[in-house]
Amino acid sequence: MMRVERVGPLATIQDLGRPGWFDSGVGTAGAADRASLRLANRLVGNPEGAAAIEALLGGVELLAERHLTLAVTGAAAPATVDGCPVGAASVLELEPGQRLRLGMAASGLRVYVAVRGGIDVPPVLGSRSRDTMSGIGPEPLQPGDVLPVGTPPRDYPIVDVAPVAVPANERLTVRVIPGPRDDWFANTPALFEGEWLISSDTDRIGARLDRRDGPPLRRRDTGELPTEGMALGSIQVPPSGQPVVFLADHPITGGYPVIGVVVDADVDLVAQARPGQALRFRPYR
Repeated sequence: MMRVERVGPLATIQDLGRPGWFDSGVGTAGAADRASLRLANRLVGNPEGAAAIEALLGGVELLAERHLTLAVTGAAAPATVDGCPVGAASVLELEPGQRLRLGMAASGLRVYVAVRGGIDVPPVLGSRSRDTMSGIGPEPLQPGDVLPVGTPPRDYPIVDVAPVAVPANERLTVRVIPGPRDDWFANTPALFEGEWLISSDTDRIGARLDRRDGPPLRRRDTGELPTEGMALGSIQVPPSGQPVVFLADHPITGGYPVIGVVVDADVDLVAQARPGQALRFRPYR
């Protein structure tokens, strides 16, 4: 068992989501930064899709109530065990009564904490993920919550540390497949000109963008678009002209035109981008 002593702005339980429910109006959800979740699970010897903690900016404190094997990945949040600093993306062994504390991340947006055996809360529609848009899945974590830990796997290896770079606050370059509604815009190439900034109006549903420099996007067709399906990474442009890159908890349908779709491999980069961070799109064909 693992007790939550403190939480930061938002901490939820996430796995790799619940695909296959679009026909029932339920999105996939799951970890916003899937690569960081997978890495944390691999470090502790779990299957990659085991449930873990996703913490916005860090600020979490966890108390071990039995021996636990943990790993922390994702955003660059300083971590300590009983006050002793520990490395990022390393395997941590906690004895009963020891505390893992995460400070606030200096770069990146989301921190992941995996425990060997996975967080064993009851699944909903086949997943332990919290969908913040629909309210499906376990409630966001609160101080005093006790998290059950599953049976540790037997045959997965454990390593000491993974030599991976933490997310940086530098400008991101994100690849985009134009369309399917790029013909609705009079100046589609403007998406790839200049830089955008991650807005403070950003969450697990999507990252809203503000123009830093370059021309604004202008609609050619001002009519109404019938509601259609929305994919992870879709760049939807509402009448305000501020694009939104859809993330893990995005709606499965929408009525604003999608000018392009971020390639799947780059969605995790957007999920770790902080408000005020610069982003540049480049076409991927």
